Amino acid sequence: MAAPAPERLLILGGTAEGRALAAPAAARFGPSLTVISALAGRTRAPILPAGEVRIGGFGGSEGLAAYLREERIGLLIDATHPYATRISSQAREAADQVGTERLALVRPPWRPLPGDRWIDVATVEEAAAAIPVEAERVFLTVGVRSLAPFAARADLWFLVRLVDEPAEPIPLPRHRLICARGPFAEADERALLEEHRIDCLVTRASGGEATAAKLAAARARRLPVVMVRRPPPPPGPCAASVEDALAWIEERLGRLRARPS
Repeated sequence: MAAPAPERLLILGGTAEGRALAAPAAARFGPSLTVISALAGRTRAPILPAGEVRIGGFGGSEGLAAYLREERIGLLIDATHPYATRISSQAREAADQVGTERLALVRPPWRPLPGDRWIDVATVEEAAAAIPVEAERVFLTVGVRSLAPFAARADLWFLVRLVDEPAEPIPLPRHRLICARGPFAEADERALLEEHRIDCLVTRASGGEATAAKLAAARARRLPVVMVRRPPPPPGPCAASVEDALAWIEERLGRLRARPS
C-alpha cells in the first residue's frame, strides 16, 4: 500500500518566529508534513527559512483562499509581524472560508521593568506628539510606513533605523538613516545611543528578543521611551512559543489523519 500523501503546512512568515518554526517542523514531522513558508517580499535579500519558500502576496483573502485550496493546505500558521494586521485578518478569513486549521504564533510582549520610562500611546500620530519637550535627538524604530507623522516635528533630529534602504526619500527634515537587521546586542545599542547623543526612543511594542536590547540600553541611560501599543492578536487559537506551535501541529496532524477519506 502506498504511503499517504504528506499534509501541507503554510507558515505566513518573514519573521524570526517564522524561521524558528519552519526548521523544527520539517525535522520533527519529516515525510508526514510538507512545510511551506510564505514571505511578503518587502525585504531585500531576506533570510530564507527551511523548507519550501514562496515569495510575494496572494491578492487578499480571496487569493489566499484560492491558494489554500489549490495547494491542499491543511494547516496554516500566521507568524507575521505583530503589526501586520491586514495579512492576519486575510489569513483568518481565508482559513475560515476553506476550512483550513489556523494558528497565530504571537511573540511574547515586552513588559516594563524597574527604571523604564515608557510613554504608552495608541498610534504613531500620538507618538509624534508625545515626544517629551526636552528631547532634541530621537531614535526612531517604527518602520518605513510609519515615518510620515514625524515629518511635522522639524524641531527634532531623528536617527532612523530600517532593515532596508527605502525606495522613496524619508520625509523627515533632519535625520540620519542606518540600515541594519536584528538581533542587536545591548552593548551595541548603548554605543549607538551614546554616539548619536540620543535623548528619546520611539518604537513599536513589537515584542520578542531580536530588538529588545534597545529597551535595555534606553533603561541604562534613563531615556524616555515612547511606546506605540501593538494591536491585539487575531481572534482564534494562539501560541506563545515555537514549542507550543509544534505541539499544535502534532495534535492537528493526528486529527487530520483521522478524518475519513
